[in-house]
Amino acid sequence: MSFRIGFGIDFHQLVAGRDLWIGGVKLPHVKGALGHSDADVLLHAICDALLGAACLGDIGVHFPDTSADFKDIDSKILLQKTYRLIAEAGYKIENIDSTVCLEQPKIKQYIPEMQKVISTILSLNENAVSIKATTSEKMGFVGREEGVAAYATTLLISINN
Repeated sequence: MSFRIGFGIDFHQLVAGRDLWIGGVKLPHVKGALGHSDADVLLHAICDALLGAACLGDIGVHFPDTSADFKDIDSKILLQKTYRLIAEAGYKIENIDSTVCLEQPKIKQYIPEMQKVISTILSLNENAVSIKATTSEKMGFVGREEGVAAYATTLLISINN
């Protein structure tokens, strides 16, 4: 049996006039993430972790922000497409561990819903999708509430061995 570990990271600016999507869940907030798609920073970090573990490049390779096909796309669709790519490459997801770094809004109460959304898309048990939240203690762009960051790691198992 072969194991592959992947790491993903994503950042988005926070601006007025946009919805804030994190982990496939729309959160109430005065600012939303700016991006070509819906700018779901957590789902993008997870996509990158999965693609990286399978050595399939990154989210920009498969879903470029220069393509009109992905303009304002729901990032849950990008995660579904990434899952298909992983499966076609002969991998099964064992688990995901992730962290969202954001000052406001506090996301703790939304984490169970995010876990459910992500685990459903990826055909995983909810306890295989860890989501943690932190702030940057008022430091940097996250601390000034100018942006949001997310980090994800994943373990893939080769199903071809």
